[in-house]
Amino acid sequence: MTTKIHALCASEADAVDIRITAGQAGDAPVGEAIIEAIDPRDGIKQAAMDKAYDSDAIRAKLDAKGITPVIPPKSNRLDIIVYDKESYKQRHKVERLFNTIKQFRRVATRSEKLKANFLAFVIVALIVIMLR
Repeated sequence: MTTKIHALCASEADAVDIRITAGQAGDAPVGEAIIEAIDPRDGIKQAAMDKAYDSDAIRAKLDAKGITPVIPPKSNRLDIIVYDKESYKQRHKVERLFNTIKQFRRVATRSEKLKANFLAFVIVALIVIMLR
């Protein structure tokens, strides 16, 4: 009944990679797949991600690519994780992109039944946003 949109964004108008999952699916496995799609030549220095992506595997993959993880720790994490709170504030750009995508009624209401069709409308919305 629900759908999650996972996005790798360079700015509030530029999505690099986008994935659609069921609402009950975990975020961390999709986060790992998105991180694998990052090209080291892109010059990405930091990755600001939501708490849902806080896992040792994601942090290890980011470190292996030379990217500093800016992920706040989950409340149930036993290890103390220090992250750059000022850099994490830049994550609002991703939230702005999601807000702009949801301005498109077909995306907001999820009127498409098939995952492929819904993803197509999300991509069309992103193209319109990028062309503005």
